[in-house]
Amino acid sequence: MKKNDYIDNIVEWEEEFSFYYPVKVRFSETDMFGHLNNTIPFIYFEEARIEYLKSLGLMDDWVSKKNETFIVVADLQCDFAKQVFFDERLHIYVKADSIGNSSVDIHYMGKRENGEICFTGRGTVVQISKLTGKGVPWTDEMKQAFQKKINVNV
Repeated sequence: MKKNDYIDNIVEWEEEFSFYYPVKVRFSETDMFGHLNNTIPFIYFEEARIEYLKSLGLMDDWVSKKNETFIVVADLQCDFAKQVFFDERLHIYVKADSIGNSSVDIHYMGKRENGEICFTGRGTVVQISKLTGKGVPWTDEMKQAFQKKINVNV
């Protein structure tokens, strides 16, 4: 696997994940050769990220109409290591890597059930105000939640 600039040591990086979301590659997610379409990991990242944030207890406030803040994805990337095919079962791992004032860098890892890494990724999520559109700092409780190791898998 090629080295990505957000991964210093692949073994240590991989060991830091504890939360994953299982997916099964659907026929509609593949191309005419049976390969996973290159846009689909971004959908998997979103599904896994939402479940991860739910497990941290953070999603309920953001989806509430009464809440002043919500999160947006500021950037997102995926790096492909192995081909993925129709009907494969994958675990999409998610972790918070670095926490900023109102942003957090989220890392992703797609693995086969046999433990082989198929793709990796990262992206920045920012908490913003619905009123101003500007970043809103994380509370201490939110920062603590991002720092937890979650061993709950959906």
